[in-house]
Amino acid sequence: PCNLTGWWENELGSRMHVTTVDGEGNFSGEYHTAVSSAEKPIQPSPLIGSQHLDEDGQCTFGFTVNWKKFSDSTAVFVGQCFAREGEEEVLQTSWLLREKVDSLPSDWKATR
Repeated sequence: PCNLTGWWENELGSRMHVTTVDGEGNFSGEYHTAVSSAEKPIQPSPLIGSQHLDEDGQCTFGFTVNWKKFSDSTAVFVGQCFAREGEEEVLQTSWLLREKVDSLPSDWKATR
């Protein structure tokens, strides 16, 4: 089965550290992004998520990252873990980023 605990790195150099996964599939950790459009220096940010515990190990999961230490944005990630016998586990994810905007008419540019 796929175990999300530990360090993960994507192709852009961003890293995620999942510290705990409980018996219900809830987990927490930190996200260390390598990319940002924020003006403040990047800092590790807290993440919290949930993993669907499947018997075949190809679990789906989702987590939220609050960039509160350096940005007014929040990101959500959803994905699936692929685990083949004798090979490294791979996380395939998609994400949405919501940036704070000043007014409702600016809402169109708030989500990427």
